[in-house]
Amino acid sequence: MRAFFNFFIFSSVYIALCAFLMIWQTDRVLGLQWDCQSYADYFNYYAFAFFSTICSYNFHWYLTPADYSTSERILWGARHKTLQLALCAIGAIGALYFAWSLKHHWLPLSGGAVLTFLYSAPKLPQKAFVWLRKIAIGKTVFLTFVWMYVTSVLPVLISCSPITPAAIYFCLHRFFLIYAICILFDYRDVESDKQQGIRSLITWLPANQLFRIYYFSLVLAAATALLLLPHSSLPVVATLLVPVIITALLTRNARYNRSDYMYYFVLDGLMMLSALLHLMLSLKFEVR
Repeated sequence: MRAFFNFFIFSSVYIALCAFLMIWQTDRVLGLQWDCQSYADYFNYYAFAFFSTICSYNFHWYLTPADYSTSERILWGARHKTLQLALCAIGAIGALYFAWSLKHHWLPLSGGAVLTFLYSAPKLPQKAFVWLRKIAIGKTVFLTFVWMYVTSVLPVLISCSPITPAAIYFCLHRFFLIYAICILFDYRDVESDKQQGIRSLITWLPANQLFRIYYFSLVLAAATALLLLPHSSLPVVATLLVPVIITALLTRNARYNRSDYMYYFVLDGLMMLSALLHLMLSLKFEVR
């Protein structure tokens, strides 16, 4: 069971399912219409996001060195390099197949692909990419923005739905929640980032200033969720607030707990928690 759980988390199947559920939540909260060009876009985009997440995350971890690391995830990856490469290839094939089905949306999809690549590019040894390590704040903002873009903005663009105030509030809520979670991840990795020469807001700011930004981001996540009240039901808005509150309560534990399960299961899971709660409400009470 432990081996299966490690595979589920460390192979990035878990994080791909998180992305899948987050897109479903965007669809439900904003009431997206997927039949502007072809209703098949609905299935194709979900599949594209799932496979591209598998590809990008396995590519990222394949490039992550295991030297002097005690991280269970990194050591698992070092023992399963061939598997990571195979999953990266499977993800790439699946993503390309479904991206071709969405080729009439090539421009917004290209934006997501570029942003995703930029996150992992600093790990490449080629000189053309090493300079990316010097870009201040890049690492955290790139990852946050790509998650918000793929799970919130792209579904709106591909479904040809209007960009409403509700869509803006929802995207901002998701951005600020994910940004706070990413700060916790990067705070844990601050020493290894410094050793690799990767500059970011986390390596630049002292801890007290960094966590002011962290808490301010959580406040903005809660505020933008509350702005959705005129556009969505109270139970749905409540589901958006739950992960914000839990993230705040877990802050001290996350700062001093270096367990990979804490980060790659609990904190990653907080990104999709509101979607999971929304799904449970929908199944039981038909809440939209």
